[in-house]
Amino acid sequence: MPTQILMPALSPTMTEGKLAKWLKKEGEAVRAGDALAEIETDKATMEVEAVDEGTIGKLLVAEGTDGVKVNTPIALLLAEGEDAKTLAAAATAPPKPAPSAPQATAPAAAAPAAKPAPSPAAAPAPAPAPQLAAERGNGQDRVVASPLARRMAQQAGLDLANLRGSGPHGRIVRADIEAALAKGAPALPRAAAAAPGAAARPAPMVELPGAAPYREVPHSTMRKIIARRLTEAKQQQPHFYISIDCEIDALLKARQELNARAPEGKGGYKLSVNDFVIRAAALALRKVPAANASWTEEAVRLYARADISVAVAIPNGLITPVIRGADQKGLAEISNEMKELAARAREGKLKPEEFQGGTFSISNLGMYGIREFAAVLNPPQGVILAVGAGEQRAVVKEGALAIATVMTSTLSVDHRVVDGVIAAEFLAAYKKLIEDPLTMLL
Repeated sequence: MPTQILMPALSPTMTEGKLAKWLKKEGEAVRAGDALAEIETDKATMEVEAVDEGTIGKLLVAEGTDGVKVNTPIALLLAEGEDAKTLAAAATAPPKPAPSAPQATAPAAAAPAAKPAPSPAAAPAPAPAPQLAAERGNGQDRVVASPLARRMAQQAGLDLANLRGSGPHGRIVRADIEAALAKGAPALPRAAAAAPGAAARPAPMVELPGAAPYREVPHSTMRKIIARRLTEAKQQQPHFYISIDCEIDALLKARQELNARAPEGKGGYKLSVNDFVIRAAALALRKVPAANASWTEEAVRLYARADISVAVAIPNGLITPVIRGADQKGLAEISNEMKELAARAREGKLKPEEFQGGTFSISNLGMYGIREFAAVLNPPQGVILAVGAGEQRAVVKEGALAIATVMTSTLSVDHRVVDGVIAAEFLAAYKKLIEDPLTMLL
C-alpha cells in the first residue's frame, strides 16, 4: 500500500499552511533526507525532508495551495515493487501518522496567539506534475538552495546552477548570493530571471480609465497573520503611549571605548546602540517588574524573567527573536546572541522557541533616521518600546543652552495590564540606565 506523505506540523500550534512549491515531481525517486517541498507558514518558508525512500507516485496538492490543514495527505510514496494501481485507494484512505511524513529542515514558524482564520472549505485539486525548481547545467541534478537564496537570486537575475554552495551538502545560502553579486556574477536573460516557475512571474499591470496603473501582489501567509494579529491588537488591546528623551553621549563614548578593547576572534564583539537598549530595558524591567506583564482573561501575568523580543525585518514581513534572560546577560553576550539570531531569522532558520514566548518587545527604527514613532503591541505582550534615532538637539543645562545627542523612546502600553504610573516608572529607570551606561556593567 502506498504511504501517505502528510502536511507537517512545523510548530505545536500550527493548524494549516501553504504548500508553496514542490521540489520533487511524480515518478521521481526519493531518498531519506531529500527535500520534498517548501511549506510557507506565518513566519517563514521552509523546506521539508522525506524520511523514507521510494518513488513519488502522486502529488495530491498543487503547489501554491493555501490553507492546507496539518496531517492532510499531500503526496503518495510508492515503495520498491509497489504497483501504481493502488494509488487511487491510498489517496482516499483516512490519514494516519506515518514515519514517512516529512520533517522540517528549518525551524518551525510561530502560530498566532489568537485563533487562526478559517481555512478555505474547498479541497485542493490534485496537482499536475510540476517542474523542478532549478536544475544544474546538465539538466539532472537539482540545485539545493535555501528559500531566501532562491528569492535573492531571482531578484538579482543570478543563475543558481553556476554557483557553488557553502552550506551543508553544498546548499546555496544567502552568503553565496552576496558573494556572487560582489564578484559581479553574470545575470540571466531578463525572461529567464523573471520566471523559474509561473508563480515567480510578476502579476500583470492593470490599467483602468482614469486610475493609476497597479499590480496586485497576493498575500503571503506571513502577511495575513501579521495583518490579523495587528488588527486584533488595535481592537482588543487599549493602547496608550508615553515617551521620554534620553541623552546618549555617554553611551556612545562607552560603546566606542568598549569596542576598541574587544578581542579578536573568539570572545570578540562589536556593540551597537541597540545592544545597550536591550540591556537597559531588561534591567529596567528588573527594577519595575510590574511592567513585565501580559493580560489573560483570568489574571494579569507577571513574569519573573526579562525575555526581550527584538523586531527584525525579513523578506515580506517581521519576526521577533527573543533574548532570554536579558537582565542576566552582559552586553557582549547580548550583542553576539542578537547578531546570530538576526542572521538566522533572515534565512528562516530560527527554532520556534527562539521567537516565541517573549515578555517585552523592542522595535528600533533609529538606523533609518526615524526620530520617534509609536509601535503596535505584539499580542499577548502588554508593552513594546519604540526606539528612534540619536540626533543632536539643543538642550538646556543649568540654565544655558547646550548641544546633546538625544534619543526618543516611546512606550506603547496595554492599559488593562500596566497603568500610567508604572509605565512612567519604567521609562524613568530606563532613562537612568541609558544616560549612565556604566551602571549596566555592574
